[in-house]
Amino acid sequence: MENNFSITIGRQYGSGGREIGELLAERLGMTFYDKELLVEAVKESGLEPEIFEQFDEKPTNSFFYSLLMGIRAGKIQPNQYDLALPEQVHQIGFDVIRKLAEEKSCIFIGRCADYALRAHPNCLKLFIYAPLDSRMERIQKRRNVDAQEAADLIRQTDKQRAAYYNYYSNQKWGAIGSYQLCIDSSLCGVEGTVDLLEQLVQKRKRA
Repeated sequence: MENNFSITIGRQYGSGGREIGELLAERLGMTFYDKELLVEAVKESGLEPEIFEQFDEKPTNSFFYSLLMGIRAGKIQPNQYDLALPEQVHQIGFDVIRKLAEEKSCIFIGRCADYALRAHPNCLKLFIYAPLDSRMERIQKRRNVDAQEAADLIRQTDKQRAAYYNYYSNQKWGAIGSYQLCIDSSLCGVEGTVDLLEQLVQKRKRA
């Protein structure tokens, strides 16, 4: 574990955080985890994949709403899980993140990974943000929606991510004090931001 290095990336919706993390992982030869964490969690727990998909990065109140929706849809049997299921799913996710960080160098997107790895000796905690107009333009192109729909998606997703992070980390999502570096991806674009981060990581590894 001594030589393993982890990077966690929190991100505003539409800031390009996922693309930055994926490209940075390629450049540095690190393993990238976003939705892939769900696959690992399923392997560890034996629970159905739908359980993790329903609860992925959702605030605690939404957990119970999703659970009820799952029961109504017939995906979850009412007597199959108790009301501690959301906490169990979250804890499994934390355990998987810690296990992976011990095994190899990784980049983790979201899911309170920075908090899960707060005791990890070699971890760089990042937050990627961008101005609203820049994010709206990205979402409009990616999702093929108009400006109002893009703005609504951004507001809804950021609110959901913030509620999840604030609840499970006891820190504030997007606040400077919660991370080691916050960077505006619109200044240099995805490629330029990756260039800067690659240099930072290389310097930190040599320190």
